[in-house]
Amino acid sequence: MKITKKVLFIASSVFFFLVILGIIVFSLLSFRKQTPVKNSEPAARLILGFSQIGSESAWRTQNTSSIFEAAKKNNIQILFDDAQQKQENQLKAIRSFIVYQVDVIAFVPIVEDGWDNVLKEAKEAGIPVIIVDRRINADESMYAGFLGENGFLEGCNAAKFLMEKTKNRDSIINILELSGTENSSVATERANGFRSVISTDDRYQIIHSIDGDFLRSRGKEIMDNIVRENGGLKLKNQKIDVIYSHNDSMTLGLLDSLEENKISHSNTIIISIDAEQKSIDALTAGRLNCVIECNPNLGPTLMNLVMDIHDGKQIPRVTYMEEQVFTENDDFSLYTPRGY
Repeated sequence: MKITKKVLFIASSVFFFLVILGIIVFSLLSFRKQTPVKNSEPAARLILGFSQIGSESAWRTQNTSSIFEAAKKNNIQILFDDAQQKQENQLKAIRSFIVYQVDVIAFVPIVEDGWDNVLKEAKEAGIPVIIVDRRINADESMYAGFLGENGFLEGCNAAKFLMEKTKNRDSIINILELSGTENSSVATERANGFRSVISTDDRYQIIHSIDGDFLRSRGKEIMDNIVRENGGLKLKNQKIDVIYSHNDSMTLGLLDSLEENKISHSNTIIISIDAEQKSIDALTAGRLNCVIECNPNLGPTLMNLVMDIHDGKQIPRVTYMEEQVFTENDDFSLYTPRGY
């Protein structure tokens, strides 16, 4: 009986020891599987510092979304800043990107001037800069390149539509221009492009040009004032034959005003730029005559440029987005949803 107990004790001890040993071995193997192999860590994500001017329109919101979506697809991290329509906010943001030592900086300049010092700071820090959507007045050696729309061509296309539509008119054609933000490159380009075409024909006269700051509220305010002071679509007893608006937000604002004031504009040609869904809807409903596209979906192209720069490649000085012209003469059934 004593021998049996001793055997059982030894057997139990061996079994217990084997169990403990098994647990230890299993733990070691599991730890080994979970421990990453040296040099297998993923490479650090490329970081883009991006300053947007704001979110004043559906176009601008889509512009920002396009950039974020493309960055995500390309595993690029974005440090984002909304300048809320103030240049001083952008300058502060760009300087913060420099301090953070991002790989590339991209920004949409609110106005053309005032960027020399901050661009010099970025260059001295070895951080390349891409100008997006709007141009700047600065030494081209201070930034890598420009990506955006051809504002001059947009203005030309607006004028070409107008000249074709009015080719059989003999009388003077009076034009009201709602301009974009003062001192912004895109407003200057759209104005100059339009004038470069109509200047070849003495029938066309811009009787008034006013800064609407690309805002719907300003478009409505401007038209409210015109209707109140002149009793309709006229200025100082001159009938407004054409309204050329630099963007859809201002255009939609002036349409709001005309509707509220019960003013018919069936005999007034209205041309807008951007091609948001609401302006395309207004075109198909007969409330607009022509809409020139300004393509906001530049995210994929921007990310390609960012990656090229990061890889040490030289990017083009200017990269333009492809854009369309929508007119009252189109087959509307062929239109697809704009998505913004």
